Amino acid sequence: MNFHNPFLSTEVGEDFLCRFHLAAEGKLEPFILVIEGSIPNENNKPEGYWASLGTDATTGQPITTCEWIDRLAPYAWAVIAVGTCATYGGIHAMAGNPTGCMGLPDYLGWQWRSKAAVPIVCVPGCPVQPDNFMETLLYLLYMATGHAPIIPLDEQLRPTWLFGSTVHEGCDRGGYYEQAQFAEQYGSPLCIVKLGCWGPVVQCNVGKRGWMSGIGGCPNVGGICIGCTMPGFPDKFMPFMDQPPGSLLSSAAIQTYGRAIHALRKFTQASLNKVPSWRQQSTS
Repeated sequence: MNFHNPFLSTEVGEDFLCRFHLAAEGKLEPFILVIEGSIPNENNKPEGYWASLGTDATTGQPITTCEWIDRLAPYAWAVIAVGTCATYGGIHAMAGNPTGCMGLPDYLGWQWRSKAAVPIVCVPGCPVQPDNFMETLLYLLYMATGHAPIIPLDEQLRPTWLFGSTVHEGCDRGGYYEQAQFAEQYGSPLCIVKLGCWGPVVQCNVGKRGWMSGIGGCPNVGGICIGCTMPGFPDKFMPFMDQPPGSLLSSAAIQTYGRAIHALRKFTQASLNKVPSWRQQSTS
C-alpha cells in the first residue's frame, strides 16, 4: 500500500506530483482518493483562484483543488471526505463567506458514485477523530479485497457504526442529565447542557472513543459539544456558549422527574450502604 500526502511526503515539487498526474490519467489504479479541507467555488469571481496544488505543464497556471478533484475522482476506486470542512463545508462555508466553500458531496453531488459504485464516504469532525478515519479507511481496504460488504452509510454519508449514536448517549455526564443535575459554571462534574452543550442531538462517538488512546471526549473533560460532526456546523450551533433552544424545554421538563428519581435513588442507596443485621455479632 502506497501513501501520498503533500505534507508528509519526503518528495517535493514534480517528483511528488508525478503520481497525481499518473492517477489523473488512469495509470495508477486502483486508488482511494482522500480529500481534506473544504471545496471552494472557483466560479464566483472574475479572476484568480482560491486553492491550488502544483502547476499545469501545458498552461503554466496553478492546478486548482477543483481541477484535481475533477481529474482524479472519475478514476478513484473510492473517495473519502475527511473532516467537517471536506464533508459539509465547515467553518469556511459559513454564511457570507467570499469563497463559496462547500463539502465534497455538494461539489460532486450527493448521489455520486465511484467507478466501483461506492458513494462518497464522509468522516466529519473538527478535527476528524483519527481512529474514525483509519477505521473507515481500513474498512474500505477490506471491502476492496472482497472481505467486507458495501460500507453502511447514513443519509449524510457517514459510517453508521461510528455516527449512529449521539454524544449524550456515550457521555460520562449522561447520568446527571436524567437526574436533573445541571452545572451552572465550568469546572463542575454535572451535566453541562445548560452551558451550551449540544451533545443530546449531535451524532458523534468521541464521548466513547476519546481523542487519543481512548482518553478525552469534549464533554467528558468539561468542554461543551459544539456539533462539529453535523452538516449544519457551525452556523446552526452558534452562539456556542448559549444553551441550545431545544434543551430549554427538555431540561425544564426533566426537573420534577429527575429530582424525584434522584431522591428515590438516595433512599435506596442509604439502605444498601448498611450491613445486614444478620451479619452483625450477637450480643446475647
